[in-house]
Parts: sequence; structure tokens; C-alpha cells
Amino acid sequence: MSTDPNRSDSVPTPPAPDVRGVALDMDGLLFDTERIYFQVGDVVLQRRGFRFSSELQKQMMGRVGLSAIGEMIAFHRLDDEPAALLAESNVVYAELLLDHLEPMPNLERFIDHLSRSGVPFGVATSSQRQFVEMILPTTTWHDQLAFVLTGDDVTHGKPHPEMYLKAAELLAISPANMLVLEDSGNGAASAIAAGAITVAVPNEHSHDQPFDGVDLVADTLGDERLWAMLPSSSPQTNAATRS
Repeated sequence: MSTDPNRSDSVPTPPAPDVRGVALDMDGLLFDTERIYFQVGDVVLQRRGFRFSSELQKQMMGRVGLSAIGEMIAFHRLDDEPAALLAESNVVYAELLLDHLEPMPNLERFIDHLSRSGVPFGVATSSQRQFVEMILPTTTWHDQLAFVLTGDDVTHGKPHPEMYLKAAELLAISPANMLVLEDSGNGAASAIAAGAITVAVPNEHSHDQPFDGVDLVADTLGDERLWAMLPSSSPQTNAATRS
């Protein structure tokens, strides 16, 4: 059994899981949309005499539209109807999205590695399909996706396992053979409840959220430990091959 030479106690490296498909969250994992959502929340709340906060963002993160808006209404005891407030937020988000959209660190390198692994992969996001269809076509790899699941495709949003149970069904594999990448506690809980191999890749907005039960908390999408879970070579080897 191999060991990690960088670890002084020479603890054996656990065997790689049997990954036969990958499901990727989108917001905060592939793209830095959480920063845009923060701006949107602040705009709509300032119209009502409030300000958006990190505490509220944590509660909303990973949830589907109306569920997330429900958290905002409860947090500030707003009188708004959820559907109306969601529609208002959607208008602001659409105005900001493409001008402020940025990929998360190491995204392209990770997608290249994932593609080389030969493992089918898709997106499972709480975002509404209208915005997913704005974001994914900006990439060079959207046509490689085996599936795209959005918040519009589920009855129960994260942390309920429905999203990832559907992802496994679309991949035609057991959830136990599906690797899920998530940035939020709600999303990770959804994947764990579905029985998937779960990796958390926290960002600046979610790094202090609980990720109990995940198989790995990765530093970024470029984390070697994450890459080693796929049937392919290490980041250094791939870099050397391309050079």
C-alpha cells in the first residue's frame, strides 16, 4: 500500500474510491456566483431598509429559489410574497450575472483532468434553469456534460437528497459510485444523504460551514487529493505532459 512521503507519520494512503460518475454543483464551486448573489441580496434588502449579511447567505446557500427566498423573508420578517421577491431578485441577478461572472480557481485545469479521466460528469445545481442556460454556454466544455440538473428539476431542494439521487439515476450508477463536489454545507448534506462520495470545496463564503461526514475537504479544485480520487494522473503529471 502506498504512503504519502510528505506525512511524517507515514499513514497509509486510503485506496481510491470506485468513482463511475461525477456530479458538480455550480454556484460557488465552478463559478464565483456567491459574490453576485450577495450583491443581489443587498440590493433587494436595501430597498426594504435592511442589508444582506454573511449569516443570511449561509442559510440561503445551496437552497433552491423559493426556499432560499423563504430564508430571507424569515430572517428579516419581511411582508413580501416569496414568488414576488424571487422575481425581483431574478431581475437584479440577470442584470449583474454575465458582466461579473468569474470561474473559481483551477476550474479549467480540473475540468481538463476530469475529461481525461473518462468518467462521465454533469452539473447538479440549485440555480434556476434560466440562469444555468446563461452560464454554461460561456464555457468550452458544456457540450461534454452528461446531464444538467437545476433547481427547477426537483421537488425538494438541497439539503434533501433528491437532487443527487436523480443525478445518479441519470448517470445510471449507484450513488455509492458517484463523486459529488459541493461548496456549501447544505449541498454536502444532500450528497451525503444520497449516499454519494462527497467532497467539499469551500470558498470564502462557506469555509466556516459544517461539512460533517464528507470524504474530503479540498483546498481548491486543484487539490491533489481530489484529483487522486479519479482514475487519472496527478496535477503535476498532467502539467508535465502538456509542457
